[in-house]
Amino acid sequence: MTKAKSGFTIIELAVVATIAGLLFVFFFIQKSNLDALARDEDRKTAINAMYYALEESFFKTNGYYPETISEQNITVIDPALWTDPDGYNLGDSKSSYSYQPANCDNGKCKEYILKADLEKEADYIKTNRKNDKN
Repeated sequence: MTKAKSGFTIIELAVVATIAGLLFVFFFIQKSNLDALARDEDRKTAINAMYYALEESFFKTNGYYPETISEQNITVIDPALWTDPDGYNLGDSKSSYSYQPANCDNGKCKEYILKADLEKEADYIKTNRKNDKN
């Protein structure tokens, strides 16, 4: 009688290692995509907070939009929202957030564009509401 050898062949081990490697790569690609989507959602949340603070607080109180925005003149939102997911504050050249005022006279503006550069989607843009006073 011959004894049957137990164990795996080199080919079986190679196939299993290849499949495991592919699953590993797929997992990290998906994780990277999900992380980027989460950062994009954080950016949208921050831009929306700035937008509503400008419209519902600053504009209603002052009747115009400021030439620059920061946590000093827009105090109704969480100060952490001024910093993008990469750690740059609005106004920094590397920030994924930007505020562009328009139609300004002596620091009082009638229009603006708030923008976030997103990783997985087109830029997220909010503009001032159309007001009769403008």
